[in-house]
Amino acid sequence: MPDTPRNYPLGRPVSGEDQRFTVGLVFDVTQVLTRHGYPPLASSGLDHVALQQALFAFLYGPPPELPPHTKP
Repeated sequence: MPDTPRNYPLGRPVSGEDQRFTVGLVFDVTQVLTRHGYPPLASSGLDHVALQQALFAFLYGPPPELPPHTKP
């Protein structure tokens, strides 16, 4: 595979929010997965949260590392 630049991740929004990342976006991705033969998300909501987190990480990159906790 040739070494080509990537478009994703975009980098985290400075404000912490991106108006394009909505419940509707995650719902649309869910519908695409189902149309391709994947099972629907569990009704508990846990699958929805996991998909939302995975999609956010793909689009914006992994969360920043937290500094190690130090005792005063």
